[in-house]
Amino acid sequence: MASNLDYLAPELKPLEEKLQAYLAAEKALTQAEIAATNLSQNPLPAPNAALGQRPAPGSFPEPTDETTNELQNLRDDLAAQRQEIIDLLPVRDEWVKVNLGYGPSRVGAFGVPAPGTGYELRVVI
Repeated sequence: MASNLDYLAPELKPLEEKLQAYLAAEKALTQAEIAATNLSQNPLPAPNAALGQRPAPGSFPEPTDETTNELQNLRDDLAAQRQEIIDLLPVRDEWVKVNLGYGPSRVGAFGVPAPGTGYELRVVI
């Protein structure tokens, strides 16, 4: 019976917290990608376009540039968090049970078949 409760071990708490942050970052990235897709399909009109005026060049950043930068920052943060989680895992190529709120969830770092690519993080909630 004790093996079924291993996922509640206190030494897994930092891993669980990192996983929660990682899952929130993944969700934020997905929402930002959807917003960027919507923005590219329906661009915002320039603020002074209704008045027949053109804004001065470089007076404000383009919305598409902002979203592109935001998406890249979110992807970079996600990659860094992914590597931190892989470093926290006690084993490779095996599932580790963790508590993400609804009983045991599983996380693992598994070797990718392509040579030199390292490990892939997998999370099952």
